[in-house]
Amino acid sequence: MSQTTREPRETRGTGLDTPLSARRRRVPRFSPNPDAFGEATEGIARFMGTPQFLVWMTLFCLLWVGWNSYGPEGLRFDSAALGFTALTLMLSLQASYAAPLLLLAQNRQDDRDKVSMREDRDRAERNLADTEYLTREISGLRIALQDVATRDFVRGELRGVHEDLIGELRESLREELRAEMRADLLSPASDGGDAAGSVKKAKKKKSRDRDGGARPGGDADDAQTTTLAIIAAQEAAEEAAARVREGDAAPGPDATGPSATGSTAADGRR
Repeated sequence: MSQTTREPRETRGTGLDTPLSARRRRVPRFSPNPDAFGEATEGIARFMGTPQFLVWMTLFCLLWVGWNSYGPEGLRFDSAALGFTALTLMLSLQASYAAPLLLLAQNRQDDRDKVSMREDRDRAERNLADTEYLTREISGLRIALQDVATRDFVRGELRGVHEDLIGELRESLREELRAEMRADLLSPASDGGDAAGSVKKAKKKKSRDRDGGARPGGDADDAQTTTLAIIAAQEAAEEAAARVREGDAAPGPDATGPSATGSTAADGRR
């Protein structure tokens, strides 16, 4: 027996990565434009749901029945004795087409509702996320502002410090002026005229400040300082005058010497 060699057949791949060849269709698939067809069906469905459709349908049935009942017998096309069979078939055909058209329009409306609901849900989620973000930011700002000094608080504190500094400066100036006036009046070379001269100097300083023109913001402080200087000078002058009067009223150590010797000599002569 002679051994015959067989040619190897081409094996078809059976793996998942091998795509299957598409079978050829004997009848071509009819695939109209879904958008155009859907718009047409929706137009028909909308018209069937209007009062105009009911009026025209009623007129059509009345004309059909009247013509086939009272029209010439040779021109009648639907026998009234058979119960208007043709009219019944036409109405059944219209109803059989109306139901799919209404279902198709309803399906398209459901698709639109789903899209609008999805957009509304996405918009609501974005609004919720934005609201939560703003709420967190506002809460963070409130927490941060609890330890921050506000403008009114800072102004009040600065105003209080300003008033305290002005009061301290006034007191220090008053004390310095009084000390200087007292030192001038209690010095050996000072007398009552010096006090009057100091008062005049203070008045001259006040008039010189008025003539020279002080700063707009410091007019009140200069006037108060000058007034305090005048008051201190007057007090020092009064104290000096009181001391002078006390010195005149008290008897001096040499007051009894000459008068006593004079009186003793006069008594001896007598």
